[in-house]
Amino acid sequence: MENYFTENFEVQAKNSSEEALQRWRKLCWLVKNKKRRFRFTANLSKRFEAEAIRRSNQEKLRVAVLVSKAALQFIQEELGSIVEGHDVKKLKIHDGVEGIAEKLGTTITKGISTSEIDRRQRVYGVNRFTETPPKGFWFFVWEAVQDTTLMILGICAFVSLLVGIVTEGWPKGAHDGLGIVASILLVVFVTATSDYKQSLQFRDLDKEKKKIVMQVTRNGLRQKLSIYDLLPGDIVHLSIGDQVPADGLFMSGYSLLINESSLTGESEPVNVNASNPFLLSGTKVQNGSCKMLVTTVGMRTQWGKLMATLSEGGDDETPLQVKLNGVATVIGKIGLFFAVVTFSVLVQGLFTRKLEEGTQWIWSGDEAVEMLEFFAIAVTIVVVAVPEGLPLAVTLSLAFAMKKMMNDKALVRHLAACETMGSATTICSDKTGTLTTNHMTVVKTCICGEIKEVSGSEKFGSSIPESVRKILLESIFNNTGGDVVVNEAQKVEILGTPTETALLELGLLLGGDFEEERVKSKIVKVEPFNSTKKRMGVVLELPEGGFRAHCKGASEIALAACDKFLNSNGDVVPLDEASTTHLQDTIEKFASEALRTLCLAYSDIGSEFSESGDIPFQGYTCIAIVGIKDPVRPGVKESVAVCRSAGIVVRMVTGDNLTTAKAIARECGILTDDGLAIEGPEFREKSDAELQQLIPNLQVMARSSPMDKHTLVKQLRTTFQEVVAVTGDGTNDAPALHEADIGLAMGIAGTEVAKESADVIILDDNFSTIVTVGKWGRSVYVNIQKFVQFQLTVNVVALVVNFTSACLTGNAPLTAVQLLWVNMIMDTLGALALATEPPTDDLMKRAPVGRKGNFISNVMWRNITGQSLYQFVVIWYLQTQGKEAFRLDGPDSDLILNTLIFNSFVFCQVFNEISSREMEKVNVFDGILKNYVFVAVLSCTAIFQIIIIEFLGTFASTTPLTWQQWFVSIAFGFLGMPIAAILKMVPVGSS
Repeated sequence: MENYFTENFEVQAKNSSEEALQRWRKLCWLVKNKKRRFRFTANLSKRFEAEAIRRSNQEKLRVAVLVSKAALQFIQEELGSIVEGHDVKKLKIHDGVEGIAEKLGTTITKGISTSEIDRRQRVYGVNRFTETPPKGFWFFVWEAVQDTTLMILGICAFVSLLVGIVTEGWPKGAHDGLGIVASILLVVFVTATSDYKQSLQFRDLDKEKKKIVMQVTRNGLRQKLSIYDLLPGDIVHLSIGDQVPADGLFMSGYSLLINESSLTGESEPVNVNASNPFLLSGTKVQNGSCKMLVTTVGMRTQWGKLMATLSEGGDDETPLQVKLNGVATVIGKIGLFFAVVTFSVLVQGLFTRKLEEGTQWIWSGDEAVEMLEFFAIAVTIVVVAVPEGLPLAVTLSLAFAMKKMMNDKALVRHLAACETMGSATTICSDKTGTLTTNHMTVVKTCICGEIKEVSGSEKFGSSIPESVRKILLESIFNNTGGDVVVNEAQKVEILGTPTETALLELGLLLGGDFEEERVKSKIVKVEPFNSTKKRMGVVLELPEGGFRAHCKGASEIALAACDKFLNSNGDVVPLDEASTTHLQDTIEKFASEALRTLCLAYSDIGSEFSESGDIPFQGYTCIAIVGIKDPVRPGVKESVAVCRSAGIVVRMVTGDNLTTAKAIARECGILTDDGLAIEGPEFREKSDAELQQLIPNLQVMARSSPMDKHTLVKQLRTTFQEVVAVTGDGTNDAPALHEADIGLAMGIAGTEVAKESADVIILDDNFSTIVTVGKWGRSVYVNIQKFVQFQLTVNVVALVVNFTSACLTGNAPLTAVQLLWVNMIMDTLGALALATEPPTDDLMKRAPVGRKGNFISNVMWRNITGQSLYQFVVIWYLQTQGKEAFRLDGPDSDLILNTLIFNSFVFCQVFNEISSREMEKVNVFDGILKNYVFVAVLSCTAIFQIIIIEFLGTFASTTPLTWQQWFVSIAFGFLGMPIAAILKMVPVGSS
């Protein structure tokens, strides 16, 4: 059976093949309600249609971009051209970017005024894409009504009403028919309510997913705004990793490379500058930074038109949903067989009786109703047998978990990630901002060869020679991707990455003025920091003439480019062996104190520098080495310990040097005595055979490049069959995030490219939140196992009872109305009760399921078999010995006995639901009162059962019971709990 599911109902959590998605759909032919069952699966036909439109758009844009490039080349050759698509000619007619800005009523320094926002929104529209309107409650009612079996039962009810009224009159003859109608309506409205609430949860989550904030200059102030608030005329600041939020024009910037593959299909990045200033919404900043003038927003952009088609395709379904669709299909086929046989046996019994009486050619209304009841019972067996609620229970559980995880600072972007995280066996975590607080401060410096503690006192700045202070401030304030601004509250605010912020704070502490320093020199070229070079460079044109290059980066790398340093007098002197050793020892000393070290250096490069050339990287003068403290987050050590006890291996992958990485890893509890720490360059040189030996013990990788991280993740997934979770925040982390089973992007420090590649966004950048995601993932998996165990037990008993009774006694003890009620208990209400159980700490004390774990485990089969056997014995005893045991005689004895069987069966499910809260633990009451949904569902089930038995007898084919009969019914149900507890003590394999 497991092999059958693996071959036919196995899809990847990420990037499933279209063939696999098509295959399992074709096998699911026995479906009661296709719209409902497949609501949360990808619409493949829409997806193909959208892809065709996308290819058409890509071709149009590709041609426009190629024509644009050719035209620009033509202009450079002074021949001139007319450009279609990227219209350089029209841009010139409008006096370039400045002219466009003027016509948009904005200034290139201050942006638009807040007083104009309402008018601009009316004129230009808002920066939103057209979305499908939310579905109302009645849509879900209509969808629930389209259940094939319910429609057939509806027809049966209608015929039953007609025949009953004709033969027995109103209202007596209408009772059976009205009972089925009432049951159908109850099922429909409970189902619709459950589905509607799920849709509301997903709608709320969808809003959260789309919250993207950009830095914008508006009213002369640089501020953070939602991309939805952008308007034509806004000045947007873009940096590496950002997604371009609207169509616009390049105003100023450095080394800007834009990845336009999402629109044009071209993999080569486009260099955007003053001569090619066109920026398209939805493209990504691959390198550099710039200021952009917004010209077009929302549906008027090319990306808006494309998104309108692509959103129709839907997300891929999760592996668990697919597997449970397979389970539902197999059980449905078995149920259909039982239903046909049961109907045949019941009809054959009726014919046999009529043959014995010799009345086979004479049919009364009662016998027609009886035949109709047999058919309704057969249809209802299919209703009960096809567990339509299985795949939807996954959705309900995931929706519930996703909503709760939002409160725990984790935003799940893809449903599959939630369940996959429950199987995670290893986490490859960043250091900065994830394990540490991401609030960096310079606490130590080595300036002029002297190590100094950084303090807020004037003494720190006064002890530095003026010439050194001047060159240090020039380096800090010019060679940065950050900014010092005055916010709306007229307070100084530092914007930028935590490292940039720490250095800018140091510059302000030394008495520097950011704006004044930037005005002094003209920035000619910027090479932004990237994780391959591990440095950032800038070239300044000095007021007195000539050029100066400033560099900052990883201490060992930047120091290796230096051949001079500033001595205690502030003079430039050659870097001899003793000085080099002193500086290297300082780096080691800072690193051993878990400080992140950076080296700042400069080089005067004469007057021959060309803007098109690379910034030279030799002959530098070392200005300072700074030690930046980024404290370990509270609770990280405990979280790592929780992961270890849960069988999850935590590995740190960082760009920091080895000494710092090891110090932090030991503090967090990641690096153990038998663990291995290695540097990226060494890791890169290892052969596949060596990696197989090394990776199992690898706990820390320092000085790693993005491709090192990608290689490690790929090896863990393929060679070692691990389920890998990866954290990342930068653009260069995107390959590893995409490769991992679960990509976790940082919500605060993470770039938009990283977030787009991720499956979960950690909103507080905290490692403890990652552990919470793991706990919720396991909770989803276990909750669905509980629900499947409970539902399969009900399926088995309901099928076997009606089948055996029909075969042996010629009648079915459970009527269509009663079976519909049982179906609702086990399907919609059961899913609500068991699929919404909150996680417990015990979940993190067991080994992960991993990649090869069976979903329906031996433990579940043991519980299902034992409980089904007990319930069947109880009902069979009541059927054969019930009349004697309860001294039932008279005309109503059959009705009382069937009511007793129905009542006992329902209470067996009520107490089995409680037993199903834990599949292995005996104590099933732990935390039961904290789960309000579970308590409410059980209470409603019990109350409604009393109403059905005592007050709805004519509709539900029941009769009021005595208190002794009630006691016995409940006792039979309760006895299932100690039997379930005894079953849990029977040892079985873990698979």
